[in-house]
Amino acid sequence: MTQVTNDVAEAWLRRWDAQQERYVADREERFTVLCDIVETAVEGVAEPVIVDLGCGPGSLAARLRDRLPHAMIIGIDSDPLLLGLARAHYTGITWVDADLSKREWLAEVPPVIHAAVSTTALHWLDNDQLLELYRTLSGLMAPGGVFVNGDHIKVGDERLDKLAEVIRHRRAARVGVQDNEDWGAWWDAVNSAPELSALAQARIERKAKTGSHNENTLSITGQADALRTAGFEHVAPLWQVGDDHVLVAIKA
Repeated sequence: MTQVTNDVAEAWLRRWDAQQERYVADREERFTVLCDIVETAVEGVAEPVIVDLGCGPGSLAARLRDRLPHAMIIGIDSDPLLLGLARAHYTGITWVDADLSKREWLAEVPPVIHAAVSTTALHWLDNDQLLELYRTLSGLMAPGGVFVNGDHIKVGDERLDKLAEVIRHRRAARVGVQDNEDWGAWWDAVNSAPELSALAQARIERKAKTGSHNENTLSITGQADALRTAGFEHVAPLWQVGDDHVLVAIKA
């Protein structure tokens, strides 16, 4: 496969960041909150292990690396193109190509971890897959370890969910990101870029084998209940803008 240069990856990642901000206007604040929580949770751990679940092109993993340079950070994703961009641009992070809906990724992480994070990714797992992932994380997590998930999660009330969506869209309009390149346009551009042709082809072949993703239907309360059932004792959303939550679970 043709190697993507750092400069090429950096340009596409800048474009990725802008595209993502169309949907998460407070994306940088959400990242900062996630990092604050993880930094506090692993304080005093000499060599913390942090796993980024569904890491995409490495946006959150890289910010954690900058905040916690002494940590082992492992980014896991099954998209060859996004992982290719991450590998080409970010150093000091272990990148793992694995499907979170299966258990193959467990062979790529230490037997004990101190934090697991995710951002705008785990909604792609269906209910059963997400519940199994939570049970697995609980079994890996050291006492005091933390799971932190930033994502659009419904509150579970139809009228409130509609209001939460309005809040998200109006926040995007206020900060001027509502007209940023959208998800589909970014992928159309990536798939037609000559410098990314090998990665794009690898992604097409992977999707042909694995099929499309499902999405879970758990509300923020349902996810919190699932985490408690999985073995996390302290669970609550600690940051929210509309339907954009940061859900935190601590293993006692």
